[in-house]
Amino acid sequence: MVNVNGVTIVPLATRPTTQEAADFLGISRPTLVKLLESGAMPFETVGRHRRVTLDDLLNYQEKEQARRRTVLAQAARNNQESGVLTLTIMPGAK
Repeated sequence: MVNVNGVTIVPLATRPTTQEAADFLGISRPTLVKLLESGAMPFETVGRHRRVTLDDLLNYQEKEQARRRTVLAQAARNNQESGVLTLTIMPGAK
């Protein structure tokens, strides 16, 4: 119990800066701005600053992780079918 990490409770309506949002997603701020401008995630403009809600960040992160899992699973199936890779998928593994 000594090594327990801290917990922060933040409302889903919190609107971090683009740098904070990029850090949360593990991407650069310019990449986040490109995502916002492409319509991949909703945002508001406050003055000349873009703001996204924490809820929208979490939704984007979840959708992106699901998309990546699907792409990786399809690639694994394609490799297995072509005989390049033998893969055993454990039940419940993500």
